Amino acid sequence: MTHTSKPDTGKPDTGQPDDSKPLPPDDLAPRLYEVFAVLGPLYRRVSRKVELNEPIEGLSIGVRAVLDLLRAQGPLTVPQMGRAQALSRQFVQRMVNEAAAHGLVEAVANPAHQRSSLIRLTDDGRTAIDAVITRESALLKRVGGDLTGADVERCVRVLTRMLEVFEDVDVN
Repeated sequence: MTHTSKPDTGKPDTGQPDDSKPLPPDDLAPRLYEVFAVLGPLYRRVSRKVELNEPIEGLSIGVRAVLDLLRAQGPLTVPQMGRAQALSRQFVQRMVNEAAAHGLVEAVANPAHQRSSLIRLTDDGRTAIDAVITRESALLKRVGGDLTGADVERCVRVLTRMLEVFEDVDVN
């Protein structure tokens, strides 16, 4: 009887696969489907929650997305917002028009391009999105559990890598 020994890693052999090694593509694909299976319902539930609170803040999910992006990145053109959110320029323009009608954003001159104005938050827009973020943060604090900063970092890394695969998808 021959006995093959494994190198001593200092870790007990649990019989489980080594989670620190990249998965081969044939093993990775079904695991990423698990991510999609969770991500779809999560996105729809979050969207529904925003819609249910729309009478409180007066923000549709599309306007909320525009305000959030402007809050995070500062003034942007409509095409820049569309690319950043993987949404059609036409849809973003409708959301910007809706936000502008409520005094939440305004168009300002764009020194880099005369025909494409920059869109920026107004004081009312900043107040509105800050209120939404505060309320949503209170909800997110309820996630709790044993999640670590490293868990969140890995999650963002995985989702970002998945997003990169679909960068070539034309949303217009």
